[in-house]
Amino acid sequence: MSLKLPPAKLFPVAHACYYLSGDDHDGVFETAESLLQDGAEGAMLLRVDISELALIHENLQPGLFGEVRCHALVRNAGSARPKQIEQLEKLAGEPPSGLRLIICAAGIETKKVLHKRLTALPEIVCCAVPRMGEAAFGRWLAELAETANIRLDDEALALLGEQLLGMRMAARQAVERLRLYDSGAGVALDAEVVGDLLGERSPRDLSVLCTAVGERSPQAVSLLRGLLREQQVAEVQVLSWLSTRLQQLLMFAWFEKSDGRNAGNKAGVFGAARYEVPKQVKNWQPQQLMHAMQRMVEVEMLLKGASTEAKPVVLERFVAELVAG
Repeated sequence: MSLKLPPAKLFPVAHACYYLSGDDHDGVFETAESLLQDGAEGAMLLRVDISELALIHENLQPGLFGEVRCHALVRNAGSARPKQIEQLEKLAGEPPSGLRLIICAAGIETKKVLHKRLTALPEIVCCAVPRMGEAAFGRWLAELAETANIRLDDEALALLGEQLLGMRMAARQAVERLRLYDSGAGVALDAEVVGDLLGERSPRDLSVLCTAVGERSPQAVSLLRGLLREQQVAEVQVLSWLSTRLQQLLMFAWFEKSDGRNAGNKAGVFGAARYEVPKQVKNWQPQQLMHAMQRMVEVEMLLKGASTEAKPVVLERFVAELVAG
């Protein structure tokens, strides 16, 4: 059987062939790139699709100066056809001298033929990269910001984590943009700056609106008017935030009734909502939340052009319905 290792145990690289799977797509490719680059001085680096396996053999042909070293990353092995599975299995089962082979099959189901055949090879190291939970992603994000010398206050870090949960590549791009914005000033960046970076206008006030809706407070209507008229926040952005909160409430109510333990985690409730949703859900009956989600779909269609009414009017009526029940 193959050697199975967690991501942290893959380094230093000591094997010729690695098979990476798991539901964290960004994590799979980041790990693959690290395996590709480790000890790469003097080696040919290849990134190929499953249909380009012949390129690996071509680049392993001996040159004028003897044996060639080649590090090859197969990006989309999960889509391999039967003949390609055989080629990949043969290459991984008997890797030619000088080859380091990294096979990526992010999100592949364990019952797939490719997964079964590769994990059965004794010469291959298998690693499943799991998707990070909220807490782990938050720690990773904080370390990423610290390494880039970016100071984020707690609210900004929570917002960044909520919006980009599990999307490591997008998080790296966001932190790089924040680094360019900061230009080494070392100023603590707040949620407004992070919200602008993510294309979210007035995230703090949107969060207040969601809290008011969750509490079924009449104040929600006036808060909505302020967002739409004074702050010029787009209707679709407001609807997106409301949709997230209503879905959190519905899923929390479902898991609380069916199990009762760790309902927040199972419902995917994160950030400040972890403390708000358990209180707010007491204001709703499950059937009310289900009806609200159905109305959400109708309102989205109206905002996209299925109504002759002004968009702010459509959204105000919906929020008034939510508050009044």
